[in-house]
Amino acid sequence: MKIEVWSDYVCPFCYIGKRRLEDAIATTGLAQNVDVQFKAYELDPNSPAFSDKSTYEMLAEKYQTTPEAAKQMTVSVKQQAQTVGLEYDFDRIKPANTFDAHRLAKWAEAQGKPAEVSERLLKAYFIEAQEIGRHEVLLDLAEEIGLDRTSAAEILSSNSYEAEVKQDIQEGMSLGVQGVPFFVINRKYAISGAQPAEAFAEALRKVAEEEGISTKLQTLGQDNVGICKDDNCEI
Repeated sequence: MKIEVWSDYVCPFCYIGKRRLEDAIATTGLAQNVDVQFKAYELDPNSPAFSDKSTYEMLAEKYQTTPEAAKQMTVSVKQQAQTVGLEYDFDRIKPANTFDAHRLAKWAEAQGKPAEVSERLLKAYFIEAQEIGRHEVLLDLAEEIGLDRTSAAEILSSNSYEAEVKQDIQEGMSLGVQGVPFFVINRKYAISGAQPAEAFAEALRKVAEEEGISTKLQTLGQDNVGICKDDNCEI
């Protein structure tokens, strides 16, 4: 059973959705039957690689409000993250461009470490507030998961895997991906947003029971629950 996940490393709901999917896989006992594949998506392609602005300053500028009011916008997201065991550090998180992180992830996937790199990048950004737009940070993370630092540096200093990242984004658009996280199971069911684990479990059971019956994407769960569109997350 193939599960394709379109996500971005600066999307708070993507990490939450990842945890809920993992919970559903464990609950249904289908861990040995699923192949999770991560697909690239950019919430804000025009974002600088790294910034001195805080998340609150960025949100304040975007919504024409104060940093304190912007901070309140993140409270519910932080609470949702805590329900799946994640402690987001919005006080220290800074905006970042993720294109190179996606390129690194594609290379890591070719080295047999797709799950490791996805988890490490999300944890680095949301839990540790690392600046994943900086090459030095990406190299440290690659090395941590057992990848060769010199080879990773060569990838980041070139245009390697640019085509693969852009292909993921284009493929997502062709499937109707307008925000992330977006999950597609066997090209049969689509789940948009960080839905409750029960919604993922329901879809997994349906595909396990009905595999091959339908080729039409069917959307399960509530509309746009916990989803990020462009550089905006619906909170």
